[in-house]
Amino acid sequence: MNIAREMSGVEARLARIDEELCDQKALRNPRRLRELASERAGLVRIADALQLLVQTQEELSEMEEARSSGDPDLVQIAEEETPGLLEKHDSLERELRVLLLPRDPNDDRDVIVEIRSGTGGEEASLFVADVFRMYSGYASRKGWQVEVLNNRESERGGFKEIVFSVRGEGAYSRLKYEAGVHRVQRVPETEASGRIHTSACTVAVLPEADEVEVDLRPEDLRIDVYRATGPGGQSVNTTDSA
Repeated sequence: MNIAREMSGVEARLARIDEELCDQKALRNPRRLRELASERAGLVRIADALQLLVQTQEELSEMEEARSSGDPDLVQIAEEETPGLLEKHDSLERELRVLLLPRDPNDDRDVIVEIRSGTGGEEASLFVADVFRMYSGYASRKGWQVEVLNNRESERGGFKEIVFSVRGEGAYSRLKYEAGVHRVQRVPETEASGRIHTSACTVAVLPEADEVEVDLRPEDLRIDVYRATGPGGQSVNTTDSA
């Protein structure tokens, strides 16, 4: 990894973003502001990781000099410090490789999650409730906000389906991999004889769409008016009734 080249590219892009953030055109466009702020936050994380990697490499160079100094005390310190620095260096390199990968443009969006019960009857609806509590707890630990938009409860306190929004930084990037069919095998509360049941639910994770403003002009509208036909009262064919 060419750290100097990566750092130069990140700094150049940050400078361009800061310049655009001061532009009145961007300030009047909330959507563009969100995009710039999100990109800037990602670049700052990369810059911080690069700086830590450079600092770690410098510390490793100092340990190498100490090891070759011939001073027993310095050699002992270098032997003790080097393994931890090497582990830190490898961890930072792995983190940087992930940060430098092309990002999904939806990763920073809020999400809409829908959980539906599948096979398993009443036990499946209880499983839906468990999965919802799991996601709610995870969101709480991440500092995200959860809002229930719609739900259909079952007789035993579960959910036949539940739809909720999750708002917070990186919500879609973390939750998008949860989409699909989830299955559990356990002795359910609905089973009196202790037999193991298999239940399933489906999870759909959708990035929240941008708000779209639609301008409807009167000249763009087409209005059709109809009148009743056939036998009837005196005004049946003269009233615009549909």
